[in-house]
Amino acid sequence: MAMKTCLIVDDSRVVRTVARRIAEALGFVSSEAADGRAALACCVAAMPDAILLDWNMPVMGGLEFLRELRRLPGGDRPKVVFCTTENSMEHIQAALEAGADEYIMKPFDKDIVMSKFNLVGLVEEAT
Repeated sequence: MAMKTCLIVDDSRVVRTVARRIAEALGFVSSEAADGRAALACCVAAMPDAILLDWNMPVMGGLEFLRELRRLPGGDRPKVVFCTTENSMEHIQAALEAGADEYIMKPFDKDIVMSKFNLVGLVEEAT
């Protein structure tokens, strides 16, 4: 079985590093993008299985990226988990309407990411 891939999209290098460690610990091959436009280019080149997506980024934010992604051929396939400090219901609603699968608050840890990836069917919960 091919390794699952995870694209980490965040304008913070620190957050990308943390997220990458978590994704790799969960068995994903991960790649990174610093904004939505760079992330779209990554997805066009190779559609990932999972995307950890930041909300507020320069160039192209998370919501705009997500809407564009879902229009791409195969863009309905990745499981998208929004990672953000924005926790209002309006934000959550907008994310889900744009096509997000799940939603986690920053700061996050491996357990949170694992439980969300489990919910969307990307990983099996360790027993």
